[in-house]
Amino acid sequence: MLLPLKQKRRKVQVYALVGPSGSGKSFRARLVAEKYQIDLIVDDGLLIQGARILAGKSSKREKNKLTAIKRAIFQDEEHAKEVREALAREKFKSILLIGTSEKMVGLIAERLGLPYPDKIIYIEDEASREEILRAMEIRRREDKHVIPVPVLEVKKDSSHRVLDSLRFLLQSKSRIPKKKKVVEKTIVQPPFSPKGRLSISETALSQMLLHCAEEYDPHIKISKVQIHRAPDGFRIKVKLSVPYGVMIPDMLSGLQMYIIQSIERYSGIHVQYLDLSVVRIEKG
Repeated sequence: MLLPLKQKRRKVQVYALVGPSGSGKSFRARLVAEKYQIDLIVDDGLLIQGARILAGKSSKREKNKLTAIKRAIFQDEEHAKEVREALAREKFKSILLIGTSEKMVGLIAERLGLPYPDKIIYIEDEASREEILRAMEIRRREDKHVIPVPVLEVKKDSSHRVLDSLRFLLQSKSRIPKKKKVVEKTIVQPPFSPKGRLSISETALSQMLLHCAEEYDPHIKISKVQIHRAPDGFRIKVKLSVPYGVMIPDMLSGLQMYIIQSIERYSGIHVQYLDLSVVRIEKG
């Protein structure tokens, strides 16, 4: 079943980045890809190109560690098929597989119809012992995981609990001057975290909306809130009363941005869309 893709991708160079769990592999994935000029990355169930997720499902969304491991090695046939089809559509010369052992990256290659890795890169070759130990201590103490794409890509799947994001300049060692790249990575905490799963109720979210409106302008009153929880985030409709004399388009645009930024920053959830409508004009 996997032979046609293997034959088609015979000229593809396959790299692997191998290291213990929590040693900083995902954190360094983009750095390694830039260093070796690798086109695509496969990390924890995702197929990644630059700052975009092309296909797959993240193992960091799974509810327990066993299903997370199965997701990372593409044990589910539908999951593997989705990524194989995405690979067949892409024009690429090289790909980086990330795993905790040579056996794991070999399994990933087999499930995706790719040749066994030509080059194994160990995390010890890319990070100092102190950096690896520090990364493993943070994983043990805080259970933070990295997805090597921007927050907006990760938040398309609302099952991820986003903790933070990191941005830094990617510097090339080449003598030829190149435009500097800003790389963003997302820090998440999976549902299988031993610290427990965190969620937010619709009641709490409604309270956040009320607080945001009051902070933005005490004269704006929310009369009704409708919240729909969807797989790709929350869809929210809000009806407002506003004072007479305000520039309604400007006010709505500013309030919409303020609410979305505040909710996503302080709750870690993704707001797919927020509809604001004025249903009443209050006289001063």
